[in-house]
Amino acid sequence: MDLTPANENPTGSAPQPESGTSQTDPTLTGQNPTGTREERDSLGSVFVPASAYWGASTARALAHFDYPGERMPIEVVHQLATVKAAAAAVNARLGVLAPDVARLIIAAAEEVRSGIFDAEFPLSVFQTGSGTHTNMNVNEVIANRANELAGRPRGTREPVHPNDHVNRSQSSNDAFPTAANLAVLSVLTVEVLPALDELTASVERHAASWSNVVKLGRTHLQDAVPMTVGDEWLGHAGRLRGVRSAAAAAVPVLAQVPIGGTAVGTGLNAPPGFANAMVAELRVRSDLPTASCDPLMVGLAGADALLHASSVLRQIAVVLFGFANDIRWLSSGPRAGLGELLLPSSEPGSSIMPGKVNPTQCEAAMMVTAQVLGNDATVVFAATQGNLQLNTMRPVLVANVLRSSRLLAGSMRQLRKWLIEELELNPAAIEAQVERSLMLATALTPILGYDRVAGFTHEAHRSGRSLREVVLASGAVGAARYDELVNPLRMARPHDHDGDVIQI
Repeated sequence: MDLTPANENPTGSAPQPESGTSQTDPTLTGQNPTGTREERDSLGSVFVPASAYWGASTARALAHFDYPGERMPIEVVHQLATVKAAAAAVNARLGVLAPDVARLIIAAAEEVRSGIFDAEFPLSVFQTGSGTHTNMNVNEVIANRANELAGRPRGTREPVHPNDHVNRSQSSNDAFPTAANLAVLSVLTVEVLPALDELTASVERHAASWSNVVKLGRTHLQDAVPMTVGDEWLGHAGRLRGVRSAAAAAVPVLAQVPIGGTAVGTGLNAPPGFANAMVAELRVRSDLPTASCDPLMVGLAGADALLHASSVLRQIAVVLFGFANDIRWLSSGPRAGLGELLLPSSEPGSSIMPGKVNPTQCEAAMMVTAQVLGNDATVVFAATQGNLQLNTMRPVLVANVLRSSRLLAGSMRQLRKWLIEELELNPAAIEAQVERSLMLATALTPILGYDRVAGFTHEAHRSGRSLREVVLASGAVGAARYDELVNPLRMARPHDHDGDVIQI
């Protein structure tokens, strides 16, 4: 039986909710104010704005959980709508929901998922820990819109009831965690992974083009032996590829959802086969690789999937911080610092110093990583609150994971577009630093010994003479032999000669 309806709205499209209607303060008691309608729930009558699609439960939550600027992420709402559409289709196939009611729910849920009713979801992240208020917000909007599609006014609760029909075979305890996982999974695969791939590709392009440029390596922020700029950038690319693998491994973890467990994971009030049918339906409707938690109660009390996702985002943040900070150091100066990299002049760097160019994209990325690490700390603590059969901090869990996901995706895109793609080398500075380096003496240690070579480097540093001058003056080796041994490119590629290593 095909339960995917044609558009039943006679105007051809769903009406846009009026701007600001969802922000109107609900009236919980008293006479019916102008511009409102009366809705009822199990606690009694509530007046809501006449133009709103949400109902009594949302009105009560708006009044009792007032945290401006902390709205539930819309991705969770959209995935809850996906869950509602899937549930309606499965319930109809299993014979617990009338097909005509299912079609109305699916039509309304698809409209919600499309984003045209986003203004109708004003509730805060900080609400009941199960996400019940947001689940009911979605139920009410879908029910009222479905009834409107059936030619009935909003607030009638028939032919579609928010609890009896839209929430059929579900509990907030399994529907909200399912939507939370799907929301994070979608943002991870659609935004984070592509942004990471594009950044890595840009880094690898620089690694290839700079593969023959010899520079000084640095350890402890001090001069070390030579390497190539290309190798340095291959190191960054390798770390990015490593966290990409970790992020990809989070996909099957997030894909396991507890839908069908209802209140405590037992599946009470859901028909037999509902859980398996739901994950199959969700795979089609969400285009995500959903699977059932085993057992279902794992996904109710545990928030392990969100915790795992946050840990992956933390890894990305740590690698991104190191990369951005290295660019900041290497571009320092440009005349009184390292000055190896030339930053693009994308905006004035100072309100007082003309011509100053600052590593602004690096700083922005580093601030993003600081925020992500703070978000992760919240996630870690909230994940500990899986008491008995339910985690009661899931809204703040998913909100922080989604915030980190969006921040990192945006930061990687910005860093690549405005900095990495436009970054240039300063060959003169790089060459001068290599020539002045005392750590070139490392190539002499196999034949002259560590202690003797250390004496040469200390003397060169003390006297201000070059290493070459000091070594040649000592008579330890002649000029030709020195130049053969102390060759920065050969030192940077010690295994590229004679099939194995440079023969000293």
